Amino acid sequence: MHCWTAVQLAAFLAWASEHSEHHALWTVLAATGMRGGEALALRWRDVSLEDGTISIRRSAGVVRDRGAAPVHVEGDTKSGKPRVVDLDADTVAVLRNHRRERGAMALQLARDDALVFADEEGRPLYPEGISGRFKAEIGKTSAELPPIRLHDLRHTHATLLLSAREPVHVVSRRLDHASPNVTMAVYAHVLPGSQREAANLFASLIAEAKPS
Repeated sequence: MHCWTAVQLAAFLAWASEHSEHHALWTVLAATGMRGGEALALRWRDVSLEDGTISIRRSAGVVRDRGAAPVHVEGDTKSGKPRVVDLDADTVAVLRNHRRERGAMALQLARDDALVFADEEGRPLYPEGISGRFKAEIGKTSAELPPIRLHDLRHTHATLLLSAREPVHVVSRRLDHASPNVTMAVYAHVLPGSQREAANLFASLIAEAKPS
């Protein structure tokens, strides 16, 4: 697991807003913590720009049979349950602009049943190809960014929130973990000082309670 700092993520997204056709995809992945396959299965009917929410119901993947070309498939999310994640105003603006640009290319690309992230003809994007594109774009930025995987945008989302003391149960719901215990197990390293802080807090409580 490798994560970017807030400064590094902001630098990449700023670069991508000017140079990458996938800027909206990178932004949504970073701002929601959703899995790459979930983002690639989103359709515009799943996005409420008015309410600032995304309903995550499916996940895209690839099936390979020996001797045959890869086949794009959609199935349930990893947990098998749909979820709704809230969006910040900036991400809503990015998606609003993205839909406007898609509609300018062809009206059918902005219809409710169209994929949010697709090629110029509305065909699905393949997860492996998108992961490779993300890796390549990191190397094109002027900032010296450590290389991370596309999936590490999810880890970055969780790490930044937990480091800022966002409640674990809130982060767990955004990530679609089975329980907050899973989130804590995966990201226990995020708050290395929490044990010391707890020890000091306890000692201070006892000290204050001692009779004078």
